[in-house]
Order: sequence, then C-alpha cells, then structure tokens
Amino acid sequence: MAANDWQQEQERLRRVRNKLQARIAELEPEVAGLRDQATDIRRRFWEEVTINTSTQEDFEETFYTINQQSAVLAERERGHKLLTQQWKSLNRLLPSPYFGRIDFHEDGLDLSEPIYIGVSSFIDEDGLSFLIYDWRTPIASLYYDCSPGLASYVTPAGRIEGTMEFKRQFQIQDGQIRNMFDASETIGDEILQQVLGKGADSQMKSIVATIQKEQNAIIRDDKSQMLIVQGAAGSGKTSVALQRVAYLLYKHRQTIHADQIVLFSPNPMFSSYISTVLPELGEENMQQTTFQEYLDYWLGSSLKPEDPFDQIEYVLTAQGTPGYDARLQGIEYKASDAFLQALQNYGLWLGREGMRFNPIRFRDRDLITAERMKAKFYGYDPSLPLFNRIALLQEWLLKELASLERLEREAPWVQEEMNYLDTEQYEEIFGKLHKEKELLDLAEHYAVVREKLNNKLRGDEGDFDFAQREEDLLRRRIVKESFTPLRKSVKKFSFVDVKGIYGQLFVNEAAYREKTDESVLPPLWAEICRQTKEALRRNELFYEDATPYLYVKELIEGVRTNTEIRYVFVDEGQDYSSFQYEYLKKLFPRARMTVLGDLGQAIFTQATSLDAADSPLVRLFGESETSLVRLLRSYRSTQEIVEFTISMLPDGGEIAPFERRGHKPLLTRLHGREKRAAQIRADIEALRAEGFNSIAVITKTAAESREAYESLRIQGDEALQLITKETLGFEKRVMVVPVYLAKGVEFDAVLVYDASSEAYGRDNERKLLYTACTRAMHRLHLYTTGDWSPFVQALPANLYENAPH
Repeated sequence: MAANDWQQEQERLRRVRNKLQARIAELEPEVAGLRDQATDIRRRFWEEVTINTSTQEDFEETFYTINQQSAVLAERERGHKLLTQQWKSLNRLLPSPYFGRIDFHEDGLDLSEPIYIGVSSFIDEDGLSFLIYDWRTPIASLYYDCSPGLASYVTPAGRIEGTMEFKRQFQIQDGQIRNMFDASETIGDEILQQVLGKGADSQMKSIVATIQKEQNAIIRDDKSQMLIVQGAAGSGKTSVALQRVAYLLYKHRQTIHADQIVLFSPNPMFSSYISTVLPELGEENMQQTTFQEYLDYWLGSSLKPEDPFDQIEYVLTAQGTPGYDARLQGIEYKASDAFLQALQNYGLWLGREGMRFNPIRFRDRDLITAERMKAKFYGYDPSLPLFNRIALLQEWLLKELASLERLEREAPWVQEEMNYLDTEQYEEIFGKLHKEKELLDLAEHYAVVREKLNNKLRGDEGDFDFAQREEDLLRRRIVKESFTPLRKSVKKFSFVDVKGIYGQLFVNEAAYREKTDESVLPPLWAEICRQTKEALRRNELFYEDATPYLYVKELIEGVRTNTEIRYVFVDEGQDYSSFQYEYLKKLFPRARMTVLGDLGQAIFTQATSLDAADSPLVRLFGESETSLVRLLRSYRSTQEIVEFTISMLPDGGEIAPFERRGHKPLLTRLHGREKRAAQIRADIEALRAEGFNSIAVITKTAAESREAYESLRIQGDEALQLITKETLGFEKRVMVVPVYLAKGVEFDAVLVYDASSEAYGRDNERKLLYTACTRAMHRLHLYTTGDWSPFVQALPANLYENAPH
C-alpha cells in the first residue's frame, strides 16, 4: 500500500471520528433531557389528573385527561428510545467506523462515488452526504458480491448498472487503521484469515465485515417462502441466519419488528451463545425458543414429554436391551409422512366413531357422563369438522353446568358447608356479597323488597326475611365457587380424553389399520404399541410421540395458530422430522421459513433430508416457492482439521476448506483411563499456555461426560464446567460436554475424550464423531484406550499425527 494512500485514509478516518464524537456529544444532553422528562411525567402522572366520575361529563373529562397524559408520556418515551438507539449506534461506530470501501461509477453519471461501509449509517451535517453506509443498504451489496469491473445492484426502484473501480478492506481498532488491503491486488482473504485466526469466545460475534458472496445471497433473499441452507460444518450457517435477521429488520423496519421473528435453537445454551450478535448490530433480539420448550408449554402438566437429549441418550446407550430395535423403528415411523397421513385418516374415523370423553365429576359422582357427551357429539351434523362439533359440545356442557349449579344449591352438602363456616370465612363471603353488589343487583330481590315494604305500608303482616335472602345468596356463592373448576376444565377441553384417543391407536395392528387405512407398518409394531401404551400409562410421552400427540389434540380442539410471526428460523434443521415441519407450518401460517442444517451432522434418528428435490421441506411450500442454497466452504477450522473431518464422510469431498494452515489433528493412544485423564490434563495445560481459552472435552453421551468430568477433577483440575441439557450459558472454563449439546458451537481446541471403536463403531455413530471433531477451530486431539474407531482407522495416515508413546 502506497504511503500517501495510507495517510489519506487515516486522515479521512480522523475526520469521520471527529464528526462522530461531535454528534455523540450533541446527542447526550438530548438523550438525558428526554429521559428526565419521561421520568418526571411518570412521577407526576396522577398529580396532573383529577379523578371525578360523579357525572357523565366528569367521567369523560377524566378519561380524556388520562389519555392526554398517556400520549405525552408515550411520545417522550418514544423520542427517548429513538435518540438512545441513535446514540448507541454512533458509539458502536466510533472504535471502528467502517470495514470496507468501494468506488462505484454509475452509468450516466460523471463521477464515481466512494462508498464506505460499516455496521450502520452515518450522515454528514448537511443531511445528504453519507459518510458511512449501513452494510444492509442495497449499494453495500456490491462490496460482498462484486469484484472491480462491471457491476450492478438492485434497489426498490430497479437495477443500477455501472463499474466498480475500486475495492478496499480495512481493519480499524481504536480509531487507527491496523491493516488495509485492495481487493484488486489480492484475493481479498487477508482480513478473513486474521478474523478466523482469533480465538473462540463464549458468545458468537457478528461477521458483517467478512460476509462471503454466497452468504450474502442468503442474507438478502427476500423472495423465498422456504429458504433451505444446507451447509458444511463451519460454513457460517448460524452467523448468516443472524445477519439475515438483522437485514430483514432493517429492510422491513416499518412493518416487521423483532418479536415477529422466532428462532428455534437446538438447546437453551445455544440461545445464550448467540444472544449478543443482533445487539452488536443495533437490533433487538428476535424471539428464541426450542421445540422442546414449545412442547412442554402446550402439553402442560398433564403429560411429561421426553426431550430429544434423553431420546438420543437411549439410542446411544441402550443397544442390546429388550425392546431397543422396536423403539428405533417407532422413532423412525412416528417421524414419517406415512404416520402423518395415518393420523389424518384417523381424524376422519373419529368423525364417525371412537371419540372418547371424560365424565364431569363432582363430589364423587358423575354430573355429566361420558356416554351423554358421546351421544350429543355424534348427534351433531357429521359433515362438520371434529373441532367444530367439539366447540358445540363445549357450549352445551357450559349450559348444562349452569342448570346443574342452580339445582345443586339445595343439596345437603351446601348446608353443611354453611354450618362449618367460621366467623372469618363468613365475614369474607359476606363482604364479597356486598362488594360485588350481589345483594342489590338482582331484580328479583328488588321486587321482593318493594313488595314487602308496600305490604308494611298497607298494614299487612308479611315480614321481609333478610336472613333467608342472605342464606340464599351464601348458597349461591358456595356452589358457584365449587363449580368454578368444572367450568374452567370445560373451557380447557378437559372433557375430551385425548390421551385415550391417542392411546387407542396402539391397541393392536388390526385396530390401527382399521382406524388409519395404513397398509405398511414396522415389523415390530406389536412391541411399539406396548411401549407407547406403557409410557402413556405413566403419563409420559416418548419424544417421537409428542408432536403427533399435539397434532391429534388439535384435530379435535382446533389448530393453534400464531399469525403475528412473519419469519421462522430453524437451526440444526436436519434434526427435525417432516412431521414437526408440517406442524410448524400450521402453527405459523403467515410466516416464511429459513431452515439451516447439515446432513453430515444428522445425529438424531428422525433426521430430515435438506438437500434433495423430494425433501419434505420442498413439499411444504412447493418447488416454485422454495430455494435451496448449499454452502460448501468451511471457515471454522484450519485446513488440516477440515481435511481430517471431511474424510470421515462418504460424500465429504464436496466440502472445500478455507486456506488457513495449522496443526494436524493429534491422535493419542494410552493404556488405562487414569493415564488418559492425566494426558488430557497435561494437554489442557499446554493449550492454555499457548493462549487458547476456549477448550472443550467432548464426549459421546451425558453419562460419559459425567465420567470424564469426575476423572479430570480427580486429576486436580478445578477449572472445569460440566455441560448438561440444563446448562443455560458458557463460562470461561474448560467445558466437558456431550457431542449433541456442542452442536452449533465452536472452540479453540477440542479434545475427543474417547475415539475408540467401542464408542464410535457403528455406522450411525460416524456423524457423531464427525460432529465432535468439527467443533475445533485451531487444535483437535483424539484419545483412546483401545482400538481406534473404524472411521479414524480408515483415514489416510498423512491427515494426522500420532502422539509419541
């Protein structure tokens, strides 16, 4: 780089930073002033309002005064929020205002314009000149997509053609240019090399300065209803998804807000890992959840669903136990399109027969029997959908309860309840009666009072029995409170025996075929039925049953939908079943969907293909509304680690490593667990001494994680963190984690605790070992106390090093 170029860029940077500092100083008193105003209005809110409801006019005046004060407060708070966001944005820019520059000569214009690109825009004092362009602006796409030469970009008004004359990358820290590269003279990977060469952190960082062309296409896709991203491990899938969220919030800022976007994460810990990316870019975090959290919420306390991590623990550890093969067949079948079709047919069958109801019981007797409900249900128009007939039945039940409640007031138990009321309870109920004006708002009571008074005026002997009237109202109150849980249960559809309805699918093979018209069943169907019914008897659901159970529940009660959500993101999408995707589409009918995954990391039995024309994801929205993007370049790991890991996969040759050199993976064979623990301890200390702070000991299962944790602690290492499915965040310690909880996360160094044939010998364990190894950025160590896994043995010897004995 010529010295005068460097000097000119540094001078421009100085001027921009001066303007940023001036604008920050200008905004600070405005931000503080609006904050103080809002605080003052909140504090004095009721001092400014006189509550007077004596007349209709007084009530209206009070109403309008409160509204006016609320509007003033809302305006102050809105203004404070906007200014605060602007102030924070400028402060984010100050240490490193921009990371790229392009000079673009638009066709038909005389001059080219230098475009400096940063994480947000900054306009000069004239209000017209952009000193910095936000990376999400249309013109900034030139930086990511084009090289010097003919170029174009798309705006809402159409495509702009021209010539990119110049492209430059910057590394700026604390207001100083540390590095500067012209893409016209180099391959443009220098800054990416330096970024990737840094250590991993406990939270993911933004990648806007190093977005690649193929990633930019995903970020800015605004047409696809279904966007499928099939990406190799370390290709930046999750980072791209978060930048895509930021882009959508920027482009559609007038119509879409962060709470209208939801991300389904693989586990709660992952949500913590990515929580800082969007705030770094000046955007609020979208909603984040896991599919398991959704299941837990809607199944409530009635049934306890197994989570996917317990399911995979069973799959990985229960080989050879009774019923194991049947359970695997059940997992696969219940995740299939065939089972979905079977349940749809089952819903039609239920419309004709087979509905099951729970009687409404009160004080050890049936108020309304299941038989009466069934007769009433099948008495409705059979052309109506199930959920419409259930709604009619619910309405009838509430009316029946109202009638039964009136009759119940004369029951002997009510008198007994009254006799046992102590003074405090009596006063409480009596107070409620007067507070709610039940004594005075009954027309019947007014009529009685008037009649009694008139009789007295006429000299009649009839007396007004106030005590009797009070007793009647106490009876009403006691019975009403006793019937309240019944009404609530009816409103929650508790009268429908959903568990029984789902369970009767699994009586036997003949019954299942009759109810579903299913022709092909797993060979071990009888054992699958037994296992499913046994779990239901314990009020539990296998993970593979949870979504189908909710599907049946909603066939009966009506589909729950959320029409506010406009975009759904699914990370680690290969781990969801086609059944679950159908469910998500029904749940969010107005949402576009972005699914990110890697078939190489499909470690769950119910994995879904993402990279095929017949993928169930393509069928969700149709081929014309679906886009499939493949990311084949791996950026996370060094070239040596990528070459090692992709050789484990039969089709790994398509994955291209980014050219960042490092150490070859190190294989260490030891005799005995104690020696392995001692060696891992020594290797951890050596890695720390080299400056690696993010280190993970990755195991196959949670049970093995606990074993490794205790073994390493015995060796004296107190700086360990055992990661379990309940862990919500990372700490700056060495982590011991099962491989399925490490998905989506990266570490400076990974130590695979046991890479033996015993741990990873079966073909369905190949992807587990691959997933574990691909978490490493800079260093990868594998250990065994026996024979190496066949997936390691099959690797060419030049891809790794053996530790000296």
